[in-house]
Amino acid sequence: MIIRIAVLVMWTAAFLPAAAQGQTAAPAPPSSVIAVDHDWDDGTRVDLSWTLSTSDSALQGYLIRKKAAEDAAFTRVEMVAPGANRFTVDDLTLGKPYLFQVTAVSKDLTESSPAVTSAPVAPTMQWFDGTRFWFLLILVLFCGSVMAFIAVARRGVTLKVRKIAGLEAIDEAVGRATEMGRSCLFVPGIGDMNDMQTIAGMSILARVAKTAAEYNAKIEVPTSHSLVMTAGQETVQAAFLAAGRPDAYNADTIYYVTDEQFGYVAHIQGQMVREKPAACFYMGSFFAESLILAEAGNGIGAIQIAGTAQPAQLPFFVAACDYTLIGEEFFAASAYLSGEPGQIGSLKGQDVGKLIVAAGIIAGVIGETIVALTGSPAIRSMVDYLTQKMLT
Repeated sequence: MIIRIAVLVMWTAAFLPAAAQGQTAAPAPPSSVIAVDHDWDDGTRVDLSWTLSTSDSALQGYLIRKKAAEDAAFTRVEMVAPGANRFTVDDLTLGKPYLFQVTAVSKDLTESSPAVTSAPVAPTMQWFDGTRFWFLLILVLFCGSVMAFIAVARRGVTLKVRKIAGLEAIDEAVGRATEMGRSCLFVPGIGDMNDMQTIAGMSILARVAKTAAEYNAKIEVPTSHSLVMTAGQETVQAAFLAAGRPDAYNADTIYYVTDEQFGYVAHIQGQMVREKPAACFYMGSFFAESLILAEAGNGIGAIQIAGTAQPAQLPFFVAACDYTLIGEEFFAASAYLSGEPGQIGSLKGQDVGKLIVAAGIIAGVIGETIVALTGSPAIRSMVDYLTQKMLT
């Protein structure tokens, strides 16, 4: 019996180490995990730091987990590369305390024992959010360029603005109506006074009315909203006064028709056929009625100038009108016609902002193209920084 026990002990001693050699030992855990509130944020981030595992060179990485203080289990956050000993956990709830856990993961995905923060940490909101720095910088550039150009314009420096053919043709159109002894028709669209296109149209109406007063031409402004009628009357009256012809102003030529879209259009179309105005201006917000009006004006041989920011209606105006203000040209009309330094400076400052936006778009497109062709990780990180940090 004693001999059998001795043989069993010898056999166990011989084979147990060999079996143990087939098992993978867990890597050494990281230590000293510290969590602190992230500075200059909106209260959704916490910064983690830890001491690297002594097995760092043989690791797959470090697995980070989090849990709210009242929760039972940790949830995965991210795996970071070996050698990294810092990480910022985001998407946390403001003021809610969290615990964090870091484990070392070997290349065969064996995890070490966890290292856990000693106490819960709650993210807090600071006065300034550092993640919005690029937004602040772009805002300063935009506003600063506008203010700088306004200051330059007010010092008497001439700022060049390219000619807009449709606005230059206003005098020609009103002059033609005067020579023919026929009226000018101004249609401010079907938008109300809370529509920026209607407001932009009023600034052009002021110029048309002033020219009509100087040339002693008749101007008619049918409207589809009572507020637009009131604004139109005030605009035309001020224009006649500025031209030195207050006695020629007739409030009855600026009138309300109806709020109903096609009832309004039918009235204008019938008026155009009956009175045959020599100059027609369409300035404002237009929809399906754009082609109806432009075709009717073209049929009576009127000179037509249109302007709108509705992309779907621009093709009809371009096809049927003599001049068309497209998008930005329409909104720049006030500054272009008035020549007021403040407005011209603002217009030039906005151009700087557009250049910045265009440069960002071009840089992003070029970067994405290079990444698609070469797979460069450096360019990929630059594009990600541009789209996820600078432009968010």
